[in-house]
Amino acid sequence: MDWILKPYAELTTDELYQILKLRVDVFVVEQTCPYPEIDGKDPACWHLFKRIDGQIAAYARLLPPGLSYPEASIGRVIVHEDFRGQGLGEQLMGLAIEHSGNLWPGHFIQIGAQAHLQPFYGLNGFEPVSEIYLEDDIPHVDMLLKK
Repeated sequence: MDWILKPYAELTTDELYQILKLRVDVFVVEQTCPYPEIDGKDPACWHLFKRIDGQIAAYARLLPPGLSYPEASIGRVIVHEDFRGQGLGEQLMGLAIEHSGNLWPGHFIQIGAQAHLQPFYGLNGFEPVSEIYLEDDIPHVDMLLKK
């Protein structure tokens, strides 16, 4: 199936449920990091995902400028564990960058990346713009894409 990009208001109940479940499964359960995953930002965002056999295999949240950073942002980047190692992460980031550029032309893209993923985001042109810091006891670094 093709990639889907929708604003929050157009997500079906089933899509929203699957997205939130995947985010909690990965960021709270898999990473053993209790934090408020549902942060109130979703209604202002665009949601990019791919379904395979009815299951959300990959997902990212596209945030407008001013919501998390002065620049546009991409967050909650996930590939479901059943679909890892198939190149979906690279596809997801490429499309997220493209769509962010189309949605918010003239804006850079800033992310708060888990520090161990710097090489992955670096392949997409992101450069670190902060020192490593702890967020929810996980090392993070702010990164910026100046395209």
